[in-house]
Amino acid sequence: MMKIVKRLLAIMLCELLVVLPATSGPPKPETRRDTARQTLTLRDYLQKSYVELFHLAPELQFSTAQIEAEQRTLNQGKSMCVSRFKERAKDYQRQLEAAETRLKETTNRLSDAQRKALHCKIQNLRLLHSEAQSLESHAIPTAYDNLQAKLDLIEKWPAVYRQTREEISSGAYLKRRWGDVKDIGFRRIAANQQDDIKQGQEAVEEMKRTGLLPPALKNQEIQDYVNDLAQKIARKSDLQVPLHVSVLDSREINAFALPGGYLFVERGLLEAVDDESELAGVIAHEMAHDAARHSHKMMRRATIANVFFQAAQVASVVLTGGIMGICLYYALQYGYYGLGLILNLKLLGVSRENELEADQLGIQYTWNAGYDPSGFVRFFDKMATRTGYVHSVSWFRTHPPFYQRMVDAEREIMFLPRDPLEIVQTSTFERMKKELAPITAKAEREGKERAGLPIPHEEGCQAPKKLGYQPGEPIEEVCEAPLQNPRRYGSEVTSKMSRMSWQ
Repeated sequence: MMKIVKRLLAIMLCELLVVLPATSGPPKPETRRDTARQTLTLRDYLQKSYVELFHLAPELQFSTAQIEAEQRTLNQGKSMCVSRFKERAKDYQRQLEAAETRLKETTNRLSDAQRKALHCKIQNLRLLHSEAQSLESHAIPTAYDNLQAKLDLIEKWPAVYRQTREEISSGAYLKRRWGDVKDIGFRRIAANQQDDIKQGQEAVEEMKRTGLLPPALKNQEIQDYVNDLAQKIARKSDLQVPLHVSVLDSREINAFALPGGYLFVERGLLEAVDDESELAGVIAHEMAHDAARHSHKMMRRATIANVFFQAAQVASVVLTGGIMGICLYYALQYGYYGLGLILNLKLLGVSRENELEADQLGIQYTWNAGYDPSGFVRFFDKMATRTGYVHSVSWFRTHPPFYQRMVDAEREIMFLPRDPLEIVQTSTFERMKKELAPITAKAEREGKERAGLPIPHEEGCQAPKKLGYQPGEPIEEVCEAPLQNPRRYGSEVTSKMSRMSWQ
């Protein structure tokens, strides 16, 4: 009898030891994560990346009242911050007009040293005025648009996520436009792509003739790397014309495609991407514009010469309030060429619908070429959250609302079968980065782009402190920082604001 009892006790003890870890041990990782999430505020989540929020949002529980309160805070912050930098721009304009008047009235009495000092003051005021205008008209609104998109994501994504899962489960996702991903390269996105080749050739020639095209980067290894990557993606795309690829020596973070398979990648983009899947995503997006012939309608309505003339006017108004000389001067001093802004606004004629279509097709081409398609979302998030806008205005200005763009991209990624061996990083990308490093360092030492624009300026002036942003710094902290004496054009900001730079 005792033996039977001992055996039963042994069995019970063994079962108890099996059960105990699941009932009385440390909390599961998921439990710890949930506890940590509860300690974060809604504003804390707005500082996270889109990729993180897509994973976190379905489990977050913020009330309608909390969402609405944050919405009001964002609206008030945006209004205050834009107004503040608008006043700064007006103040710099007043100082600039006073300095120019003084130069005109006293030019015959100035010593060489006095003249140089006054030239430097005018030069710096022009730069500060241009940057303040760019901040209030574009950078700050875009930063707040980004925060608003993340707030929308927290509120709306859980329902969209459930709907997306249902579409995948039922097979309804296969009926979406361009859902025939197994036929990439054999389907017709837009007929007669070959008809765009002549238009693209003429556009390139006109850009070179008018000086709008930055010079090609003088490094054959980098040129070959980007060309090989682009050709690899093209072979897995719907592009039906030969692809011509060139890397431009421009600091702007951008890439653009002209009609007929002419793809340009700017040096700033190569500096900004962190892995090959990010670069592949951007290149595939631009390639999709050509495959869908998005610029065909615009190019059909105007001659190339008229398009470029209008584009130059638009860029001038947007960036400098109508003074082209200051725009180009600002471009040289700050490495901000603005080429992509011009092209996206006028030459390409890209609509919001075109951008969403290019996002979808570009993600498909990236995936079909074997790359992680989320690289595109990661790069977009970096641009919107950490890198900023002074060197990448064109990336945002004509594009759809951030929330719509990110949600559509995430849905498309969810619809695509994922490969555990999909490419994120390669050794050839890392070699390209090493080749690029000394080129970037040299450009930064020179302090301006070799844009070939004959803009007069005073040599040897000490550059003013910029009004940009510190990467990763919340926009509200920038806008709430107190200002010093506004008349001190060279040091008009506090230590916080003097540290702010998107670059």
